[in-house]
Amino acid sequence: MKLHTTVLAACLAACLPTAFAAPSNTSPSPSALPAVARGGILQPTAAQIPALCDASLADAKARIEALKALPLNKATAKTVLTAWNGLDIVLQDIGGPIGLLMETSPDAEVRQAAEACDLKLSALPNEYLQSEALFKRVEAVRTGNAIDAVARQSILDDFKERGVNLAGPARERAKQIFERLDKLAQDFQRNTRDVTTKLAFSEADLKGVPAAALASRAKDAQGNYVFGLDYPEQDVIMRGAELESTRKTFAMAFSQRGGQANLDLLKEATVLRLELAKLMGDTSFADWALKRKMAGNAADVNRFLADVQGRVEALERQEIEELRQEKIKFTGDANAVLKSWDTTYFQTRLKKARYSVDQAEVRAQFPTEPTIDWMMKVTATLYGVKFQPNKSLAVWHPDVRGYDVMEAKTGQYLSSFYLDLFPRDGKFKHAAAFPVRGVSLAEKRTPVSVLVTNFSREGFNQDELDTLFHEFGHIMHGVLSKTRYVLNAGTGVKRDFVEAPSQMYEAWSRRPESLALFASVCAACKPIDAKLIARMNESRAFGQGRRYATQRLFAAYDMSLHTPVAVDPLQAWIDLASKTPLGYEPGTLFPAAFGHLMGGYQAGYYGYMWSEVLALDMRSAFGANVMDTAKGAKYRKLILESGGERPPAELVQAFLGRKPSPEAFFLEITGKSQAAKP
Repeated sequence: MKLHTTVLAACLAACLPTAFAAPSNTSPSPSALPAVARGGILQPTAAQIPALCDASLADAKARIEALKALPLNKATAKTVLTAWNGLDIVLQDIGGPIGLLMETSPDAEVRQAAEACDLKLSALPNEYLQSEALFKRVEAVRTGNAIDAVARQSILDDFKERGVNLAGPARERAKQIFERLDKLAQDFQRNTRDVTTKLAFSEADLKGVPAAALASRAKDAQGNYVFGLDYPEQDVIMRGAELESTRKTFAMAFSQRGGQANLDLLKEATVLRLELAKLMGDTSFADWALKRKMAGNAADVNRFLADVQGRVEALERQEIEELRQEKIKFTGDANAVLKSWDTTYFQTRLKKARYSVDQAEVRAQFPTEPTIDWMMKVTATLYGVKFQPNKSLAVWHPDVRGYDVMEAKTGQYLSSFYLDLFPRDGKFKHAAAFPVRGVSLAEKRTPVSVLVTNFSREGFNQDELDTLFHEFGHIMHGVLSKTRYVLNAGTGVKRDFVEAPSQMYEAWSRRPESLALFASVCAACKPIDAKLIARMNESRAFGQGRRYATQRLFAAYDMSLHTPVAVDPLQAWIDLASKTPLGYEPGTLFPAAFGHLMGGYQAGYYGYMWSEVLALDMRSAFGANVMDTAKGAKYRKLILESGGERPPAELVQAFLGRKPSPEAFFLEITGKSQAAKP
């Protein structure tokens, strides 16, 4: 999962900004944003975006200047933290929608205008977070409670991270680097998002692909089936195509998304990150970036990754040999070599033979729309809320649908979210939760989040079920949050904890207690086949070695880019991949589409496994009943509602009633976990 990482964006003020008054507990002064319904998302046209963006920046700058002028002896939590919260709101009210439209609008001109605005918005904190006057006013605040203390420290850390303590020339250079990194990240994501490569395959090329997957597929003038490079199309080819040449053709094209242009962008980014770290007094970008994460430093991350490798290495090799034997059996070639484009195909065959798990059967068991309804029924029941479709909410594409979240017992409105589930040209290519609007109890501000995925319309396979619940876990973290300040809202937690709530929730896609609710949302659907679910759960154990070895590889690669010495990104990948059982395949360009490294997870990809340690431990607290509503209420209050107001380890310990343990994680990664089995 990539979590959308636009943290500071901006809000609309089409009227001239007013002078900054003494802050109060009322909302920021009204701007001239076009009115949107409760829970709505601003959707300006390409022509409207520049003026709205500039007005927002003017409003924000006026607030900044007024706060700079606040007498130091007047700097209190009420005058400074409340004012800062108002600034965050002003910045987020346009930046949230702009960041979303930049990645999802079907209008290329809107995406382009949004990108230009996004760069302006991201440049602003590079300025005000280097202001000594602002820094002194936050530093002067004396807090009387833990929530204010956490907010104050987070803001001070933001200042230090942007270089407020640097001397003049170094401070200016840091500002230049931050701005260039923002541009590089934007270009990298666009190059991946806007890929238009199409591949044509004959009917013979597609032997083994289910007829249903081809029934409505477009053909070219020669009668060949046309495939793009979206995930549902990858799934069709890599799981179903019997011909190795077809799988190789698709896999090579898929690995080259972004191309040399993105490799160049990544290389420039890693060089600039190292320079930035040295400006800040550190020897590597990893050590600099990790100071604000749970891990703390690169040495501890690398030890963790080495521990993971030691536990899964033998299992990975065993699984790969089993897949090679499956290929030998299929091809009749005793000397067959397993390639990277073979693994999904032969793992699918092996699971079908060994566990009688056919992903086509899984899709038939979980048709798309009823499955979405079921997932929401499970979630609403667990957390004591109701999800109500709201067709009055404006959407940016006909596929998108909006929902309101209500307290089940009282009917009180809490928040809204949107689902944008299916692939299309020009849309973000992965799966992500976009926290468009953060909560602030101090300002009576309700949150809005957006789920953006690229699922099939024909039903969910086993992996996609996990992804659906995973990403909806992020959505719940956003829309059920109840924090005083926007900066702590929802997923505003330490980056190596942000995945924990979503990873924990994946198991609800496969447990009998949650599956029992399926019939209540679709009486006409095929009844849940308990034997199929049991076989699916058993089959999960196979492939865990490969899965976590791959996660370890990705994280180790990320860390290898952020050492005290600059490296060439492609060569660093070749060096690491060459040491794996499958090796490196010449011509593949995996780093060119590894968006995490340019989207907020640089020197942080390890966080997926780091947070999973806590996620699986929290999941174990539900024991044999994941639909324990009392436990769900406790989890909602302590973990989801708290956002970043308390340290993650403290929250987890409060939920568990004990110190966290890695036991569940190490059972999971070695395929020995019983938690997912009926």
